[in-house]
Parts: sequence; C-alpha cells; structure tokens
Amino acid sequence: MLRRLHKDQPASFEFTPANLAWAKGQISKYPEGRQASAVIPLLWRAQEQHGWLTRPAIEYVANMLGMAYIRALEVATFYFMFQLQPVGSVAHIQICGTTSCMICGAEDLIAVCKELIASAPHTLSADGKFSWEEVECMGACANAPMAQIGKDYYEDLTAEKLRELIARFSTGEVPVPGPQNGRYAAEPKKGLTSLKEFESGKKQFNASAQLAVDIGDTVKRIDGTEVPLTTPWLGKPAKATPAKSKATEAKPGKNIPADDTGVTVQEAPAKSKAKPVSKDEPAAAAAFAPVEAGAGTQPAGLAAPRGGAADNLKEIEGIGPALEKLCNSMGIFHFDQIAQWGAAEIAWMDSNLKGFKGRVTRDKWVAQAKLIVTEGLEAFRIRAKTNDY
Repeated sequence: MLRRLHKDQPASFEFTPANLAWAKGQISKYPEGRQASAVIPLLWRAQEQHGWLTRPAIEYVANMLGMAYIRALEVATFYFMFQLQPVGSVAHIQICGTTSCMICGAEDLIAVCKELIASAPHTLSADGKFSWEEVECMGACANAPMAQIGKDYYEDLTAEKLRELIARFSTGEVPVPGPQNGRYAAEPKKGLTSLKEFESGKKQFNASAQLAVDIGDTVKRIDGTEVPLTTPWLGKPAKATPAKSKATEAKPGKNIPADDTGVTVQEAPAKSKAKPVSKDEPAAAAAFAPVEAGAGTQPAGLAAPRGGAADNLKEIEGIGPALEKLCNSMGIFHFDQIAQWGAAEIAWMDSNLKGFKGRVTRDKWVAQAKLIVTEGLEAFRIRAKTNDY
C-alpha cells in the first residue's frame, strides 16, 4: 500500500508544554548520539496530540532529535499505526478483518462503518466525527469480532452492537470497552469451567477495561491537560513549562540541525568521532565533501551553468539542498549531465559521496535524469508519484 502525506497540511506544529516535557524525558533514555531512537514514541505522542500525523509534526520531531527529515518520514510512512490523514474528531474505528474476526462477522461490522461513516476507509464522516479502516489481527481472537475504537478494544461485537456504540459515541458518551455481550473477559460464553476461586477477588471489569475506565482517556487526545504526564525514569513528575520557540528550541544530537537529506551525528557508527560543525557552517559542508580516491571515473563538469542558470537538481528524488550544492561544486548543474553518466561515472559518484555512498545507484539518479530530459519535468513529476522510472 502506498502511504503518502495528506495533501492538506496545517501550517505548523509544536508540542504542548506538558508533552514537550514528556518528550524530553523519552529522549533522556538514550545515550548521547543515539537520541534518534526516540523517534517512534515522539511521533506517536505528536499523533495523539493532533489526532493524526502531519508533515509539520514529523519535521518538528526530526528537529528535536537531530534527524534528517527523510529519516523521520521513513518511520512515519512505514508503520501503519501512524495515521497520515485526518481522522474523526470523536474516534477512529479500526475493524479487525483477519481470520477469526472475519469468520465471526467482521464483514458485517465493515458494512456498518460504510453505511454510518463513509463508503471508503480513511474518509471522514459527513459530520467529521468518525473515520474507519480495516486492520490486521489485533490479538483478541477469543472475543471475535472486535474493533479498536480510539485507544481501547470493543469485543464480541455484532452489527447491532456497533451501531449502538457509534450512536453513543456520537452523543458524547464513552461506552465501557471490553466484551459487549456480557462476558467478563475471554472465558467460555457459558461461564468459567476452572479457576473459579478467582471469582471473588475480581474487580467490576477485566484488567484492560478497568484500566481504561480508571484512566478515562479512551478516545481523548493527549493534550497535556487531560492525563497526568510522568517521567518515572527521571524519578519525578514532568513539570509543565512554556514551550520555547522553534528558533531557540535546543536540539539533541550535538546541536546539528536536521537537513532535508543530510546525515547527522545520529546516523554515524557507534564509535564515530564525528564532531558538530560551527553554527555558521552548514552541516553539509563538513559531512559531504568528496574525496579524491574512489572507483570509476569522475564525471566531467562545467565551469559554470549554461546560460548562467542551473537546473533544479532537487527535482530528482534523493537529491536535497546539500547534495545539489555538492554536485554544483563538482560542475554538475544540469539534468542532461547526469543523464549521460555511464557505469564508470556512477561508480565514482557512489564511492565518493561521503555520507551518501551508493546514493546515485539506490535512488536511480540517471534513470530519473533521462526521463526529465526526454519527457520533460511535468511528465516526470507524474511518474515520480508512483516511482515509475
């Protein structure tokens, strides 16, 4: 499935003060130079705060962790738990459609979602309150069919039960999660046949449902006020502090700002001796300078761009501002120059792009450049949407 960012994006994103404190606590779990390991929990918290994961949120998290934007985007688009499009303001309903649930009536639940919410998944209902999707096994097979609504499982569903749940959510009510047919947990429908001695000490609901009821955030978003945030690894609660502006927000990773495509200290080997560059020097200048040695033949360069204007090499996927600057410094200004590279030139570039070795082959620069030269930019952009080159 092709996962791309939604066409409509908000102008900006930043964590609430409480979420920012929580995020810094997460980052503190990892050793210096390895803060990028916190990318998944931070992206998840950004999604919980906003409802879905936006481009500004991905870039904000990347900046916090000193990562290249593309690295954070790779994570966001790889894991299906990240919603890359708007979801319902009340709840996003995930119907399990795998074997046990399918056999027990998941298709009937999907039919209800199509009728009451939208005919297609990942589409907002007319009132904007709900969205839905079919997902793979969620591990509640004994209580099939089931759905995750917001953060919790609603199990032992029927089409009628799901209709009722959606109606109750729509009016502002939050039904108790867990089995919806009277079962306590996953015991036989006729009752326990063993372990009956534990009956006397049980709480009103099973452990998962009871926790959801006690916390009370089943479908609420984590905005820093609804749920107490703690940082147990620091041994103290997180204190809400005013968020700093993006321009002054301290960034992990030895203060190297993220670049559109650049490699930072985060991505260096564990024993790397890489050092931060000065604030006045672009990160690319130190990380991507070519070396003299290498296999193949260095591509022929021009003293200056033809007609005094260079092509926008960033049109080629895999070339960002840093690599475009490097190519220009080598006399590569135009698409047709790249289109003419043979095996020897490609080998030289692949072995001499310090920090980006193998990039020319991996991202198919030459194939892309040839398409631009032969078919034009507009046709190329259409093909690029499906990586057809």
